[in-house]
Amino acid sequence: MLAIAGNVKQGILQDACTIQAVFSNKADAPGLVAAEQQGIATHCISSKGKKRRTYDTLLLDWLTAQNPDFIVLAGYMRVLPAEIIRAFPHRIINIHPADTALHQGLHGYKWAWENRLASTCITVHFVDEGLDTGQVIGKKTVDLQDASSLEEVESRGLAVEHSFYSICLKQVFAAHQRDRGEL
Repeated sequence: MLAIAGNVKQGILQDACTIQAVFSNKADAPGLVAAEQQGIATHCISSKGKKRRTYDTLLLDWLTAQNPDFIVLAGYMRVLPAEIIRAFPHRIINIHPADTALHQGLHGYKWAWENRLASTCITVHFVDEGLDTGQVIGKKTVDLQDASSLEEVESRGLAVEHSFYSICLKQVFAAHQRDRGEL
């Protein structure tokens, strides 16, 4: 999220979009504090102690009221329910630390490390009702040759994520503007 915010403020996304709000389901999420420090609106609906259905309804109501052009997942680690995905079709974007054709779900870097892969991919995709099964927007290879630890794999992957996600977002936002006749 911070890399995207930086790219909106003075990088590749500067003329492509604005951040309407940063959201979390955890009140103590560091991203909320960082966003507030940058003057970005924040919102939290704590999931702690709530039934899944109650939380999902509150989130859908808030998102509907916000009516964003896109929802960009960056550090949000909950699976979105079908109702939210259907309410925002082809408008929710996620980044995954693996090739989604080979590994879905959590711990993509750990999977790459444990399988001693020479490279892995960062995948940016639209969210659908499956787990990391949505239409791929872009993939970027991460060289893992000579990586000596899981931490090094993660570091190499995050370095790619921090630039590649914004590159993919810019492409999506530009296509959206063209479709709306804004370019």
